[in-house]
Amino acid sequence: MTTRPAATQPRPALASLALEVSDLGRAATWYADTFGLVPTRRTATECAFDVGGTEFVLRRPDSVPRGGLHTHFAFETPAREYPAWRARFPDAPEIDFGTFRSLYLEDDDGHAPEIGGTAPDGTGTGLVGVFEVVLEVANVDLASDCWSALGFSAVDRGDGRRRIRMRGPAGADRQFDVELWEPQLGLAGARGGVHVDLAFRVREPAAVAEHAYGDLPSVTVQEAPDGSVELYDPDGHHLVLLPDDESTDTAEEEP
Repeated sequence: MTTRPAATQPRPALASLALEVSDLGRAATWYADTFGLVPTRRTATECAFDVGGTEFVLRRPDSVPRGGLHTHFAFETPAREYPAWRARFPDAPEIDFGTFRSLYLEDDDGHAPEIGGTAPDGTGTGLVGVFEVVLEVANVDLASDCWSALGFSAVDRGDGRRRIRMRGPAGADRQFDVELWEPQLGLAGARGGVHVDLAFRVREPAAVAEHAYGDLPSVTVQEAPDGSVELYDPDGHHLVLLPDDESTDTAEEEP
């Protein structure tokens, strides 16, 4: 199945997601053949794909930031196309969430990509975005406080499992979900990612980062000339906060 996101979709808040792989060529071939993704750039240490405006990066361990280890994340596909994906992977574990169904795969590096029939019609064909990333955290309450300050709101909490699903950032046209899991095996044996590398768009990145992590001396926030900020959160995840178009435009209009 060929992936062709609609050109008219709003830009997603999730700008990039990077995963660590042991064999870059093998991993790139698997994601291309399995999901119909087409590489957009390739270096000696990285291979990137465009998934509905999110750059999905496979990275060989070479320097920092590293990509996430054993990361569970979710691609979205239009609901009308989900049956075709199910037919393609008839033996994959499947979960019916009521409003949509998802199937779960596993790559050779232990990452657990999910395909969920969550996208509305008119968003393209194949895989049209990344709607969820799962992060492993030491303490879900402390981590959720930080993500709340980043503009994410709780939409679901675990019943008997120490996990929380949060959606954001606030005000984004195409939000995404972050699930925060204390160490555990989740649905289909999936795990939260360790030292995951992700970038997302917010208004006023420096102010947002200060609000979320300003009281934590262990977190160093580095601001770049373009207004983006980079940090490692208390759980070791590498976060890059990018200025969205509206905040950039506003700054340019000020005298």
